[in-house]
Amino acid sequence: QVQLAESGGGLVQAGGSLRVSCTASGSTSSSLAMGWFRQAPGKEREFVAAVSRSGGNTYYGDFVEGRFTISRDNTRNTVYLQMNSLKPEDTAVYYCVADEWWTLVVTKAGITHWGQGTQVTVSS
Repeated sequence: QVQLAESGGGLVQAGGSLRVSCTASGSTSSSLAMGWFRQAPGKEREFVAAVSRSGGNTYYGDFVEGRFTISRDNTRNTVYLQMNSLKPEDTAVYYCVADEWWTLVVTKAGITHWGQGTQVTVSS
């Protein structure tokens, strides 16, 4: 079983930056790809980014447009999402996820492991 714990959400002004983190625990956490989804009020859950097990491959949702960077530190079992040039429409609960690479970036469904989520609010 893998447990995911997010941190680092908060309130930021439009144009600002924020970094959210997710620490994984469990015997198989280092063997999985990790990533982020988000869900805004009244909207469907949306894929944000994913990073492969080694950290060598990354993939982003179309809306990111170079503003976000995902990375991971396997010595700390932690994945990071650095968000720059934030917009009010980035306001959402951000969820950390872990699963096979194909599941996160292709099917984007049936994902096995989810964190509790962290709120990111961008004010205009």
